Amino acid sequence: MDQDPTPTAERNPLRLSVLGPLRAWYQDRELHLGPPKQQSVLAMLLAQAGHPVPLHQIVDALWGDDPPSRAINVVHRHVGALRRLLEPELTQRSEARVLVRAAGGYRLNLSDAELDLLQFREHRDAGRKAAEDGRQDAAAFHLVKALSLWRGPAVAGLPHEVRSHTVFAGIDAEYFQAAQAAAEAALATGRTEHTGTVLPLLRPAAKGDPLNEALQACFIRVLAAEGQTAQAVEHYRRVRSQLVDELGVDPGPELRAAQAQVLRGTAPAAKGNPSHAKASAAPPGDLPRAPGPAQLPASLPVFTGRRAEIELLDSFLPTDTGPRGVIGAIGGAPGVGKTTLALHWAHRTAHRFPDGQLYVNLRGYDPEGDPLTPSTAVRYFLESLGVPDKRIPSLLDGQIALYRSLLARRRCLILLDNARDANQVRPLLPGNPACLTIITSRQQLTGLAVSSGARLLDLDVLTLPEALEYLARRLGTPRVEREREAATAMAGHCGRLPLALAIVCARAEIRPAAPLAEIAAELEEGRDGLHAFSISGASDPVTDTRSVFSWSYRALSERAAEAFRRLWLIPSHEVSLEAAASMTGLPVRVMRRVMSELHRASLCTQERSGLYSTHSMLRLFSREASRAEDSRHLVAEARQRLYDHYLHTAHNASTAINTHREQPVLPLPAPGAQAISFASTADAAEWLHHEMPNLQAIVTHHTDYGAGAQIWRLAAVLELFIDRSGRRQEQIETQRAALLAAQRVGDIAGQAWMHRSLGFALGRSEPDDEAEEHLHTALAMFSEIGDLPEEALARRYLAFLANVRKAHRGALVHYKAATALYERASHTVGAASVSNEVGWTRILLGDFEGAVRDCRHAIALAQAAGNRNVEAASWDSLGVAHHRLGDNAASLRALDRALAAYRRLNDVYLIADTLVHIGDVHATESSEDARAAWSEALDILGTIGHPESDLIRERLAVLDSSSPHA
Repeated sequence: MDQDPTPTAERNPLRLSVLGPLRAWYQDRELHLGPPKQQSVLAMLLAQAGHPVPLHQIVDALWGDDPPSRAINVVHRHVGALRRLLEPELTQRSEARVLVRAAGGYRLNLSDAELDLLQFREHRDAGRKAAEDGRQDAAAFHLVKALSLWRGPAVAGLPHEVRSHTVFAGIDAEYFQAAQAAAEAALATGRTEHTGTVLPLLRPAAKGDPLNEALQACFIRVLAAEGQTAQAVEHYRRVRSQLVDELGVDPGPELRAAQAQVLRGTAPAAKGNPSHAKASAAPPGDLPRAPGPAQLPASLPVFTGRRAEIELLDSFLPTDTGPRGVIGAIGGAPGVGKTTLALHWAHRTAHRFPDGQLYVNLRGYDPEGDPLTPSTAVRYFLESLGVPDKRIPSLLDGQIALYRSLLARRRCLILLDNARDANQVRPLLPGNPACLTIITSRQQLTGLAVSSGARLLDLDVLTLPEALEYLARRLGTPRVEREREAATAMAGHCGRLPLALAIVCARAEIRPAAPLAEIAAELEEGRDGLHAFSISGASDPVTDTRSVFSWSYRALSERAAEAFRRLWLIPSHEVSLEAAASMTGLPVRVMRRVMSELHRASLCTQERSGLYSTHSMLRLFSREASRAEDSRHLVAEARQRLYDHYLHTAHNASTAINTHREQPVLPLPAPGAQAISFASTADAAEWLHHEMPNLQAIVTHHTDYGAGAQIWRLAAVLELFIDRSGRRQEQIETQRAALLAAQRVGDIAGQAWMHRSLGFALGRSEPDDEAEEHLHTALAMFSEIGDLPEEALARRYLAFLANVRKAHRGALVHYKAATALYERASHTVGAASVSNEVGWTRILLGDFEGAVRDCRHAIALAQAAGNRNVEAASWDSLGVAHHRLGDNAASLRALDRALAAYRRLNDVYLIADTLVHIGDVHATESSEDARAAWSEALDILGTIGHPESDLIRERLAVLDSSSPHA
């Protein structure tokens, strides 16, 4: 290979390293990277170089469960300092090129030569490709190059809480996989020059991942190949001891085979498995090869028993003779530990599947939600495998074909959790025998055994010795041995059900002085509850979990018990810290401690910083407890505070984003309700996006609780956000439900708002008489109550409907009436909006010069009022008018101003809309510029699932068909 003589500093003035301590150089001068938090921000960005890193992910990595109130601002400051470090030539007027804003966070743009992690991956991938082609010498060369870049664990030296983040654990996992591949390639050459080079690089990897049986087997073989047989035998003994002591298991077949080869003297001749080489080939066609997904959720820290089941699962693994292509289906009752077993085993064997581990919860048994459709699950896996949204086929058959094609040359582990039935999982089964699929389900999937040869594993409750071992590991062996009879009684009262045992242990752990006999007696006394969730039926008391939940609940502090009784009020499964604080009326700082107590008691799960979820069984128990202990008045007050939290926070978010729209006037929130404020439009949009399931559920499913005024106001606040999403049916359903809520409480203003919103929503998708009737009803109601700005907006909606019907002259009549109303109300922003919309109507009429006049007038009014939204919309309309007049230069100047404004406002839909217009202008002169604009718009609309994506695809298809290279 020829060497480039150009000095490194001249080729790449910036160099960064994460493979070991975090370091950076600029023109061969090492940079001081600042305080630990700033270094941690840089490390998160480097670990995902080339990909957007959301702000919330950075905050979670830096502060975990307890971020400060100004965490986002601190991150922004650190990013600013890093920009100045990495791009010292950057001025205030120039745009950053290395560290840029992207998708609600930041992205580092680096070449392979600028970051050692990218160089490592380049050599690793080259080594894999050489191994696939049978060029083992080249494979060993590249993999050794990759390993030589490592100087220790990724970002060594950073605080432990940052280092433990999954992105860095993933990088370390790549290192161990590359070390194994290097050993296999060196052994496959049969040449000691390669095994001798690999051995010193393999030692730190073997030391760093001592329970990785495949890696340890390779290390043993390389030791033997180098003539160090005694060391190989001794190393096997140490690894076996660790497996027994730490995991309670014996070595697996691969490690035992390596030991046998050493003892027989055949280890140096070991060759790579050709089927494994095929499994690592590149995906078909020109689809991008993304880093292998590692989607397994964390396994429980305490795991006992199940040795027979683990042995059976081990028998599913590929052997030296080749892959088996096994499908394993773990069945059993709820709470019996199906997912726990599957995850424990999957983590234990993940290293055997170097191309990734895919995981999805199919929600087969979710009382408050439908099972995941095969199409949704396949799309999720395709995205995880790096397929862009625009490349995913629209039909299920095409999605399945692409999914199986991508897996055809990979060696992946697929875990399908909580399946409903065989029909749900069949489309998710790979065709490649090098992949292994594990399924968990409450059903025994006998149909899958017949049609696909699945191996069935029926998981029962723990044996008594296993249950006692679990108690001993959680509560301490001395405590259990002292009261073995009481511990046996506890296991019996829990029906030896792992879920029940876990909850009992959590309560016992916070009462270390309590005798186990006392706990067993409490379980005996509380065996008369939660009949709906009896594992073996209501008549079998030993599997009744209500006694476990009741006892766990009674052990809570008073505040935590009250909080638990409020959890059933949450519209969906997830609740934020602020929402939980609103339900209880407690300050956020106090509520954080309360939720931590519930989390420790296994009565809720912390998904990420400030976000919790509750199991559906526990939500039902929460409702039962509330009905038994709380008055209706207390529950109504809690619901009022919760709804006020969502309403006022949504109002703040919408106000931050939509400065040009009137928001409904809100009464003061109930005392104790927490309303979140937003420092940026990006934060506001992110909150709305994440909380939309809760917000829409309140409007559409909670209209029977006397909260009609809150519901219609919430629907009004959400109107524009839902409209921008393009989900028309959801928009109509939301507004219909809110109208009904306003009518139930006799709120005239609310009815006027909702008639108008519903009429607009119907006009978007079904511009029929019903849409017009609702708008005229709203017009009359607003006139009756004397609300001039809202009456004017109803007029604008009627004008919009007229334009949809191509009655453009009629639209101008409505706009004239709206202008008069805004003038009477001295409402400059409204008048500016009308002037812009009149300009757009003139475009539809073909009066482009008139449109230019109206749009310029709108810009002047918006600038005078200081309203960026209306000004941006008017620049966009002006750009389209200039384009229709044939003045493309003026058009692009106006559209560029609109685009810049929308980017500052973080209005993603209108960013895409303006990009479409820019593409339309370029299409007459530069197909490449048009393609760039339309492609970016398509990426944005595809991300938010907007139906207008199809229109852009049509534009791009026309462009491609007219290309001279088509």
